[in-house]
Amino acid sequence: MSEPEVVELGDSSLLVRFGPGGEDRALAVAEALRRADPPGLEDVAVAYHTLAVYFDPVLAPAERLAELALEESLSEAARAPDAPLCTIAVRYDGEDLGEVARACGLVPGDVVELHASVEYQVRAVGFVPGFAYLGELDERLRLPRRDAPRARVPVGAVAIAGAQTAVYPLVTPGGWHLIGRTDTVMFDPGRQPASLLAVGARVRFVPT
Repeated sequence: MSEPEVVELGDSSLLVRFGPGGEDRALAVAEALRRADPPGLEDVAVAYHTLAVYFDPVLAPAERLAELALEESLSEAARAPDAPLCTIAVRYDGEDLGEVARACGLVPGDVVELHASVEYQVRAVGFVPGFAYLGELDERLRLPRRDAPRARVPVGAVAIAGAQTAVYPLVTPGGWHLIGRTDTVMFDPGRQPASLLAVGARVRFVPT
């Protein structure tokens, strides 16, 4: 197990890089730091195989938090938290479904079956509030983003690009391939938490 790399992001935050394949380690260390709750710790955030640690520099020296993160990363007791499973009902009628099938050498039914047969994990949340990057997409469905992004992608569009899939939580521009749509509300500022999915959550898509 290689030792993570720690980089200072300023006087009140650190970035811990675990390297490719270190997603579970990042989640485990984040959970361990939350449980330990050392003085001055303000927040931790995971994205893919990196962990950002935010702290009050008066109460928590950066060196001590870096040491604690490294200690937890090597601890046998540190493990990723049990992640909840979210099922999302999808109507696979996206306007790019036929094009995706042709590009992948498949028929639309194959695309639906492959997309819905995988249990995904939220690797990061960003771009816009509630936009969860889900991996890993079946290799037979992996395509680069569209050459010409759309100026407007509707709320609830289910899309794929590269090794990932996602649901657009808001009306935004976007360059991913649209294969379906859902009525599931991914982001609601009046809900607590506002984002349906958090990093580490598991997701299954169910055709309707």
